[in-house]
Amino acid sequence: MQAVSIAVIQGGVYGGATDLALACDFRVGSTSAEMFMPAARLGLHFYQGGMERYVTRLGLDTAKRLFLTCERLRAEEMWRCGFLTHLAEPAELERTAGALVDTLKAMAPLPLFGMKKHLNLIARGQHDADAIAAEVHRTVQSEDLLEGGAAWREKRAPRFKGR
Repeated sequence: MQAVSIAVIQGGVYGGATDLALACDFRVGSTSAEMFMPAARLGLHFYQGGMERYVTRLGLDTAKRLFLTCERLRAEEMWRCGFLTHLAEPAELERTAGALVDTLKAMAPLPLFGMKKHLNLIARGQHDADAIAAEVHRTVQSEDLLEGGAAWREKRAPRFKGR
């Protein structure tokens, strides 16, 4: 299982750091954030994994826009194009990121990590329908599904154990 990752972006994120942020599952940014991919301006052809991440996360047109024009984006545009998943005022950045952490911590780990894995594989065109079906079956047979249903009926927070 891979952890769910969150990048918190307060100021500028440039070059390879943009790929590091895109490698995270969520990107929470301040309205003072900005990003810039200067590879072509510097004479550098960016590496394959980074370009793939840009295309799968942001789409081909946005990837071309950012790589080929080296355009600098401010926070609002970063959010609109999908680079940021959450946008907050600077004073609310920590609270917004903390609320996301709390939300994720409340999820059942088996489906959370399984869906993360398979969503990423689907985005790369590498998914396996049998593997997805096996993950679904695993959660249907889990103690956590029983706990989730009981918590729902009893109007309380579930206590998941990852089994």
